[in-house]
Amino acid sequence: MNAVSVDRQRNWKAIGPERQTGLEVVLLKRTYVFPWSQFLYAEGGDDEIRAVFTTHDLIVRGTALTGLLADLAGQRIARLQEPARTDRFEEPSGPVVRQLIVERVQEARV
Repeated sequence: MNAVSVDRQRNWKAIGPERQTGLEVVLLKRTYVFPWSQFLYAEGGDDEIRAVFTTHDLIVRGTALTGLLADLAGQRIARLQEPARTDRFEEPSGPVVRQLIVERVQEARV
C-alpha cells in the first residue's frame, strides 16, 4: 500500500500554461539558472529525462517522469529541485525526481 501526503512538495514546479523565461535547477550544493532561450530539446521516458541546453545537459532520474517531459517541452517548468539524500529512498506514489545531474557541454554540437 502506498501513501502520499497532500502537503508533500513535488520536486518540480510548473506554472500555468504560459512559458517561463528560465529554469532554476537547485542541487544540494549548487544552483543553476538556465534561460529557456538556450533550450534545444528534451528526450526520455518514465525513469530518465535528458534536457539539452546550449551549454549544459540536464539529466533527471526518477519515476513516472512523463509529465515532467511534457512540462519541459512546453517550457512551463520554473524550478527543479534535487531531493535530500534521505528523501530518495521513500516510496511515493506518482511522479518523483530522485537525482539531478548537470553536465557542462565540452564538445561543439553538430
